[in-house]
Amino acid sequence: MSYTLFISDLHLDSARPHVIAALAQFLDTNRDCDALYILGDIFEAWLGDDDNSALAAQITDLFTRFTRNGTALYLMRGNRDFLLGSNFAQRVGASLLADPTVIDLYGTPTLLMHGDSLCTGDTDYQAFRKMAQDPAWQAELLAKSLAERQAIATHLRTVSKESGSNKAQDIMDVTPNEVTEQMRRFNVERLIHGHTHRPQRHDTGSGTRWVLGDWDAKGWALKIDEFEEKLYYFNINQ
Repeated sequence: MSYTLFISDLHLDSARPHVIAALAQFLDTNRDCDALYILGDIFEAWLGDDDNSALAAQITDLFTRFTRNGTALYLMRGNRDFLLGSNFAQRVGASLLADPTVIDLYGTPTLLMHGDSLCTGDTDYQAFRKMAQDPAWQAELLAKSLAERQAIATHLRTVSKESGSNKAQDIMDVTPNEVTEQMRRFNVERLIHGHTHRPQRHDTGSGTRWVLGDWDAKGWALKIDEFEEKLYYFNINQ
């Protein structure tokens, strides 16, 4: 039976080999799907498409083997890998999606987002996001050496963790009014996103909102076909 899969927030990193192994098994198991969408934060940090690390080579190989037989792979940037570019996507046989994007999913228009833009209550983060999405700022960052970018990425992760520990949990979750606004703007009754690490189905007056989970001790995926929508998890051995 035809089906489509959605995952996000893998935060792939060489220090988390269990997640990389889980991804490899997931890709191998689902080669017969119509398409796989990864909605951001694929990597814990992505320094640019010229990243020559062992991790970059390993994931390039995994994705290339997945798409080699014609399985469609779609990638969306997240807040951790906003420098992910078309060169990497082309290299692995994937398509790079804008955030947001609307797709026709078995006859139902569906809005795909990473999800960070929905967290409007976190004004400090939204200010950073605006800067990080600026093409001029990105170009300036990419002009630096890989070593310099690595140092900057390490610093940003430290600041993010310290900042997040001092914020109320509801501030870092989506703003309900923003969800409603975006679903009305794109005229959809289904929204799929990640980012918040709060996997769940929400049924509202605007329609259905699916929140994908992050991968660590568990891996999360949303499976949709013509008849069913199912959010599920599987254990990841560490």
